[in-house]
Amino acid sequence: MNAVQRDLLQAPAFAFDGWSSAHLGTIERALSRWVVQDAPAGLGEAMRYAVLDGGKRLRPLLVMAASEAVGGTAVAALRAACAVELIHAYSLVHDDLPCMDNDVLRRGKATAHVKFGEARALLAGDALQALAFELLTPANEEVSDATQARLCRLLARAAGQQGMAGGQAIDLASIGRNLGEDQLRQMHRLKTGALLQGSVLMGAACGQLSAQAEEALSAYGAAIGLAFQVVDDVLDVTADSGTLGKTPGKDAAHGKPTYVSLLGLERSQQYAQELLLQARSALAASGLADTQALLALADMVVNRAH
Repeated sequence: MNAVQRDLLQAPAFAFDGWSSAHLGTIERALSRWVVQDAPAGLGEAMRYAVLDGGKRLRPLLVMAASEAVGGTAVAALRAACAVELIHAYSLVHDDLPCMDNDVLRRGKATAHVKFGEARALLAGDALQALAFELLTPANEEVSDATQARLCRLLARAAGQQGMAGGQAIDLASIGRNLGEDQLRQMHRLKTGALLQGSVLMGAACGQLSAQAEEALSAYGAAIGLAFQVVDDVLDVTADSGTLGKTPGKDAAHGKPTYVSLLGLERSQQYAQELLLQARSALAASGLADTQALLALADMVVNRAH
């Protein structure tokens, strides 16, 4: 590793804890206000259970950080941040169902279908997905029509067949198969990376940016999106359920291909650091003045303990 690469891997001084705490408080209050309790037949209770009081809120924080980097509108950014978290929560509810991963533990508590039954969990996921797009399209004029359209397009693409849903389809079809590195990378770029990259681009869509900055932020989002899954694969074999908040070792037990099974533990850890370097290099090339929060989030993704 040369001196330039070492400099890129060293995050500059930034009061990340204070920054993230302030945004997390705002995001939690907004989610609690928008995900209402009084939906019919206990649906609201299941929706709130799936969303509130758990999770790192990485995707919303990426939205807020990217929006700040481009001087975005705070109101639009908050709605986008909450919308992407609702899509993430819905995907977890559905992924945990018996017809998918059949998991019983998520965010340190029973999964939604264990708590509420499969039918209500399925409906809660459906309702969270719909609510996400409702948040992006407020009836008043606080978010312009053009921004609403951009945000909806970005979120739909990240969540649909060219993103998260497509990646999950590949994942389910790959059980028991030996994938090559290119195939595994493509699966994870869609299943996990697309929504993380989409979060960055949604934040950027809340402001004005050059083509150079947009390309750089897209590259940054792609790098940390893949890094997140690489680290997730590492933690699946190195952490316990209390640390993870979900069942460890389930990928290996289900015969799913992972970076650790393909590359080995040490090479997977090294690859995560290489992706962090790519993310930092992209931000350095963005021309944006304030990328400290994005840099800190990239470091958190790769060097997290759970």
